Amino acid sequence: MARYTGAVCRLCRREGMKLFLKGDRCYSDKCSLSQRQYAPGQHGQGRKKLSEYGLQLREKQKAKRYYGVLEKQFRHYFELAEKKQGITGENLLGILETRLDNVAYRLGFGTSRAEARQIVRHGHVTVNGRRVNIPSYLVSVGDVIAVAEKSKGADSMKAILESTSGKATPKWLDLNKDTAEAKVIAAPARDDIDIEIAEHLIVELYSK
Repeated sequence: MARYTGAVCRLCRREGMKLFLKGDRCYSDKCSLSQRQYAPGQHGQGRKKLSEYGLQLREKQKAKRYYGVLEKQFRHYFELAEKKQGITGENLLGILETRLDNVAYRLGFGTSRAEARQIVRHGHVTVNGRRVNIPSYLVSVGDVIAVAEKSKGADSMKAILESTSGKATPKWLDLNKDTAEAKVIAAPARDDIDIEIAEHLIVELYSK
């Protein structure tokens, strides 16, 4: 499966905002963006006014990197969003939010989306009682997501759940922290999604 394998801190610096790609490090003084608040590369410190297309492109790249998806899959999600009723940009973010790896991250089953993605791939997460190892699996209202029973006793999983125990859970997910089990009680609304992005610019980009 294709995935980005480069230095992820460069991505935050390029977008000029924290994308929270490295878990606890993003909240510490070691965060690269906190130390170097400019884009990577030899011309990173130069000021450049973006064109309309440039602004649209940056918003798309920001969303792709935030959720950890590549162009082909992101385009597919946009096409799904167009077909749904409602506002296309909000539909797009809602679809991205319901990816299983993102849901696992939101529930604290991983300290970052990358870690949550790996946990899903290794079969440590169940949906409605069945193991699902596909990070891009889209959950639906009524689905029950949980840490697999055999995985709950693993030291690594215990450490993750302990480190994320104080993390707030989105209101569209009903989490029982004692059992590491949650139910999707609603579709994520735009107000539930904390990403700082102008999704209408992505729609404008793809609509050209």
